[in-house]
Amino acid sequence: MTIHMNLLAGILVPFAGTTFGAACVFLLKKQMSLNTQKIFSGFAAGVMVAASVWSLLIPALEQSEHLGRYAFFPAAAGFLLGIGFLLILDQTIPHLHPSTGEHEGMANHLRDTTKLMLAVTLHNIPEGIAVGVVYAGFLKGNASISISGAMALSIGIAIQNFPEGAVISMPLQTRGVHKGRAFIYGMLSGIVEPIAAGITIFLAGIMIPILPYLLSFAAGAMLYVVVEELIPELSQGKHSNIGVISFSLGFVLMMILDVALS
Repeated sequence: MTIHMNLLAGILVPFAGTTFGAACVFLLKKQMSLNTQKIFSGFAAGVMVAASVWSLLIPALEQSEHLGRYAFFPAAAGFLLGIGFLLILDQTIPHLHPSTGEHEGMANHLRDTTKLMLAVTLHNIPEGIAVGVVYAGFLKGNASISISGAMALSIGIAIQNFPEGAVISMPLQTRGVHKGRAFIYGMLSGIVEPIAAGITIFLAGIMIPILPYLLSFAAGAMLYVVVEELIPELSQGKHSNIGVISFSLGFVLMMILDVALS
């Protein structure tokens, strides 16, 4: 497989994960149980935390070693910028949290179904950036990023995108949306990932020195989603350890993928 085919596959694999997850609307019952939501959220959180550390922050630090005692600066600055970027998007883009029904963002008159789509779409942006920046690092010949390591990140994000696709399509069905349309909405919520990945690759290509900043930027953006959205979902309802267990499984799986395939 050529480099370009690898690149195309790596960008589209996470989108495929969302698509397969959205297809759950045809297979599962209408209402997703709270425990199922916790399993999905915990697993996704574990994958994103591990990916942020092994695939993004560690390579960012390694690429800044020439700065000596200030090698931390690109990773720290990019991380905080990623947090700030998602914070601004979260406060401005109207969206509806699937699990709580809570409305966030600027005042608007959008339908709830549209807001549900925007919620998952918003959280897919940092994942697309993460995939894009890792592949950009590989294309620029960065020694700390291999094609197999980049694909490991794509596969890990695709795995955690599976439940995200289900989380958007199934609640839409409970709100009266036809199964076929709910599937399309769930699938389209993931289209932002290959778009964000492509834009990131382009930017990294014309501004090579900012690659460590982009890596840590993606890490900060992903961890914002984990802390602001996924972890609170794990504490809903009656206390249980199921969220912690699924988080651990997601974290270990992503760590294994990154290390074994790098």
